[in-house]
Parts: sequence; structure tokens; C-alpha cells
Amino acid sequence: MSLDFSIRPVGAPVATVVVQAPSPAVSNAVATVLPANQSVTVAEPNGFVRNDVQTISEEAVTHQAFYDRAAASLVFQVVDDKNARVVDQFPDEAVLRRRAYFHALDLSKSSLPRALPTDRSA
Repeated sequence: MSLDFSIRPVGAPVATVVVQAPSPAVSNAVATVLPANQSVTVAEPNGFVRNDVQTISEEAVTHQAFYDRAAASLVFQVVDDKNARVVDQFPDEAVLRRRAYFHALDLSKSSLPRALPTDRSA
């Protein structure tokens, strides 16, 4: 007796056609005809669809980058040219404040005299 187990099909495979009866909801549905202003049309396949809100055109903004010394990190900003307001910033202001706080903590710890591993204790 063999230890392997396999099932082999007998004969040629046959395609089975499955026919579903229409549901009662479909057969009892009322045909609706909507005016053109209330109907939905299919979007063009060639056109690009954007889901984000475009508040400012790309020509009206300036991209800036600077180094924040308190946070010890590089900051990227998108600034509106019309009113010089920051539209977008990476990293956020809260992240910069947190980095500045921890950077100040690190600097305060490093200014204290510490014993080096090579120093001898008396």
C-alpha cells in the first residue's frame, strides 16, 4: 500500500453553466427615467480624477527649506505668495517643539561633568 494519497480526475473537464433566476425585486422594479441634470454619467477613461481639495494653485506657492537650530532639524514649508502664510509644513510645529525640548534636555545633560570610563576612582 502506498503512503501518498492523490485524487486523479477521470475524463475531460466539463464547463458547467450556472443560470440564476432573477430575484423578485428585479422583476417587480419600476423603470426610472431621470432628467439629464439628475442622472449620473460615466467619467472619461482618459481624464485624471483628483479627490483632494485644491485650495491654492501651484503657481501661487513657494517652497522653502530651512534649518531649525532649536529643534536641530530641517524644516520644509509651502508658503502662499499672496499673503506669505504657511500652507503646509513638514515636520509639524508640535513635532518641532518636542524636538527642541528633547534637544535642550540632551544639551543640558551633556554640559554636566561626567566620569569617563577611562577615569580612575580615588
